[in-house]
Amino acid sequence: MFADRLPEVLPKTSIETVVTVRISEFFPPVIAGVIRMVQKFWNRSLPAITVEHTAFQAALGAGRAAKSAEALTGYLEGIGPDSIAALQYTGGTTGVSKGAMLSHGNLVSNTLQMIQMCGGYMRPGLETVLTALPLYHVFAFTVNLLGFYRLGARNILVPSPRPPSNLKRAFENYKITWVTGVNTLFNALLNERWFLDSPPRHLRASAAGGMALHESVNARWEEVTGTPIVEGYGLTETSPVLSFNPFGPNEKAGTIGIPVPSTAMMCIDDAGNEVAPGTPGEIAAKGPQVMLGYWNRPEDTAANIVDGWFRTGDIAEMDSEGYFTIVDRKKDMIIVSGFNVYPNEIEERIAELPGVLEVGVVGIPDDKSGESVRAYIVATQTPPTEAAVLAHCREALAAYKVPKSVRFVDELPKSPIGKILRRELRAEAVTSATATIETQGRELS
Repeated sequence: MFADRLPEVLPKTSIETVVTVRISEFFPPVIAGVIRMVQKFWNRSLPAITVEHTAFQAALGAGRAAKSAEALTGYLEGIGPDSIAALQYTGGTTGVSKGAMLSHGNLVSNTLQMIQMCGGYMRPGLETVLTALPLYHVFAFTVNLLGFYRLGARNILVPSPRPPSNLKRAFENYKITWVTGVNTLFNALLNERWFLDSPPRHLRASAAGGMALHESVNARWEEVTGTPIVEGYGLTETSPVLSFNPFGPNEKAGTIGIPVPSTAMMCIDDAGNEVAPGTPGEIAAKGPQVMLGYWNRPEDTAANIVDGWFRTGDIAEMDSEGYFTIVDRKKDMIIVSGFNVYPNEIEERIAELPGVLEVGVVGIPDDKSGESVRAYIVATQTPPTEAAVLAHCREALAAYKVPKSVRFVDELPKSPIGKILRRELRAEAVTSATATIETQGRELS
């Protein structure tokens, strides 16, 4: 479907072989034929391929033919734990997307670390995992593909989880034992009548990552399904898992748990010094899953990996038992009259209100306080009033954290995995403020 982009891209790379794969590759012949007909003649999503390429089945055939020990030895020569396995691109939610160089050792280590943390909850050969996240996202890549594949699980792939009703047939037709996703996915399912009327009967556990899991969503999911969501934490640059909340009696709800095996984490200040437990600081991490660096970006690599410690850009607190709690992204922090305000905390409180489906909080320029807090809310059919939102925030938050403005919108901008894009909300706020100023100027003139 994307082969028309190759003529422009290939001359800029050292790629020698292009392998093309059809969506219909492993479907039965009749269904595969229908898919191809729809793609080719109905929605015309198949462009002409104008570069030299090898079809997937032909590539498999060539692999079978060259499966001799000598051929494999020649292929593997020079490939080791520190060899690059993938250029995994960051989400670009706070800036330009960068290619994280993940090695074979990074990915193997993180797969085993994740399996170790899950213990007996991931049973070899017995799990069926619902994969609503795209496999090109590092969370699904390592957890759903590498991790569950390593254990012989069955992956049920859902190409598009939006609208959430797209997941209904998967739950009806398969004995789903695991679900992985982000906060917005779990929240969306909890607002579907079909899901509430018939929660998945075979579900054992779920794993959340990619963005902060709201406590209200966590509690309601456990109430509806009778199973836990355990929250993990990681980044593209760390393959991705750095920490995980243990299952069972050692779980601490609301936290991202403890570092996975062979991993060190600490919270640091702007000077790189470790801060005391209970004090917010940027997470720095060290372990076998940390990337080799950013592709063709030595300056960014040097700025983010200092003395072997990867600086994540996420603010967290560590308690006296070594459990970490995410506060927010460093770049998303709002400064109101010199006070640090973290959007996650405000979003958590607003999400508790009946009638709130989704919420995104950002800082916008303010002449008096430097920045002020604005909340964007997607409501259900019975939305709360702006006054009710502000009253609830005044009860739960310090005065300087209470939103100065509230906007009700039809939808929030999201990444392909469902993460709310605050930078786009900020851009919209600045654009609307500029337009208002220009309008007022014209009226005065």
